[in-house]
Amino acid sequence: AHRLVINNRETADITGVVHVDSFDDQEVVLETEQRLLAIHGEDLHIKHLDLEKGELAVEGLILELAYSDDNHLRDRGKGLFERLFK
Repeated sequence: AHRLVINNRETADITGVVHVDSFDDQEVVLETEQRLLAIHGEDLHIKHLDLEKGELAVEGLILELAYSDDNHLRDRGKGLFERLFK
């Protein structure tokens, strides 16, 4: 099952993770059992990743979260949020 827990906008613990598509210090894009999920923020880094268990933990300042099941987002990158909110 997919679950997302955010603590004080500083950490996110996510279950139901299928694949991490891309990540850098401003954005983590991953596929969950429910939809694609983009986490946008500052100084982001992956604290824990276990794809066999479907677990991911992210640290940093979390500014935005967005879910999408739009297949064209397979070509994600820096412009993800602009494409999501058009």
